[in-house]
Amino acid sequence: MLAPSSMAMTASSRAPQGGHPDGERSPFARTAELLAPYQAGKPLIALSLGEPQHPIPPFVGRVLADHVAEFGRYPIAKGIEPFRQAVTKWLCSRFQLARAVDPEREVLVLNGSREGLFFAALAASRYVGERKGRPAILMPNPFYPAYGAGARASGCEQIYLPTTAANGFLPDLDTLDEATLARTVAFYIASPANPQGAVASRDYFRRLKQLADRYGFIILSDECYSEIYTREAPGSALECAGDDFSNVVVFQSLSKRSNLPGMRVGFAAGDAKFLAAFHELRNVAAPQVPVPLQHVAVAAYGDETHVEENRRLYRTKFDVADQILGHRYGYARPAGGFCVWLDVSKRGGEEAATVKLYRDAGVRVIPGSYLARTQADGFNPGAGYIRLALVSDAESTAEALHRLVETLD
Repeated sequence: MLAPSSMAMTASSRAPQGGHPDGERSPFARTAELLAPYQAGKPLIALSLGEPQHPIPPFVGRVLADHVAEFGRYPIAKGIEPFRQAVTKWLCSRFQLARAVDPEREVLVLNGSREGLFFAALAASRYVGERKGRPAILMPNPFYPAYGAGARASGCEQIYLPTTAANGFLPDLDTLDEATLARTVAFYIASPANPQGAVASRDYFRRLKQLADRYGFIILSDECYSEIYTREAPGSALECAGDDFSNVVVFQSLSKRSNLPGMRVGFAAGDAKFLAAFHELRNVAAPQVPVPLQHVAVAAYGDETHVEENRRLYRTKFDVADQILGHRYGYARPAGGFCVWLDVSKRGGEEAATVKLYRDAGVRVIPGSYLARTQADGFNPGAGYIRLALVSDAESTAEALHRLVETLD
């Protein structure tokens, strides 16, 4: 049931015409400019970039060596069969699906999830039929920058749905009005969410799927953090997609799961008809994935030992965060992912806190407003927050958090 006030609420969630120039730029570039006039007050500990620092799996070098000759081949765009089979087996063992994914028609290899999420917006804008009004792509706010870049490149209007503590840090589906849904091309959703770590429930995914079926748009579900959790394992949009996975495509990557951010291997899986159109676009426009790297991915998706160790290391760091931060700055252990979202609105705001932490404590973080967009009503849901990525070792993480508390308190 659509809320009676949803029309007004959705109108307030649209990006202002033209937008602020900073709204189109990398949050990392903006942070670098913010901090450029200052020197780190202590030996630098960077919690700004979500680049996993845990050891890579021990089998990577061996598998690459075994397949090094295959760097001499052009890869096929859809991915080698062993890769697609490995993805299918992993999806079926990890999630409760209505049926097994078809490795021939329902899986595509990606150069990591980022480029897939970008190109998916272009494919969706061509694939989805005529809309009632200007085509639009919806996304959470704050959001991963690739979503906005894809929406801009597709020529669709970007509609930002604020994710705040009041709505559990997920887009509030009850605020979406009929007119907006009728012109929606795609809906980006991240679970676990970046930066807040919120996880969508089965009921949430089920409701979103019902809207996608009713209005004919594609759900682009970013699930690259699904294997980083310290309590319950997050679910997948595919679990609520029925036995044909229609209108649902999920995106995964080995960057977080297997500590392989530099390898750039992931996949898209789901709606076969959409993936056929996606494959056509990628076959001429997207970078292909080297075959030896796909063989490493086969080994990675077939091994859970290194993933369990990875989770143990993150669990240790969140235990440290629980002890040091307590209930300061609205801290709560996230349901998934490796980021911490702290409210520093009473410490001068996100930019002032970011500068102070760098200048006085040598701790580098990201201002939350840089990860979001200011909406037409002037509200930026990232304002007042800073994001920390707990990717360093436990000792460095503890030191950074102690410095943070000493500096901000």
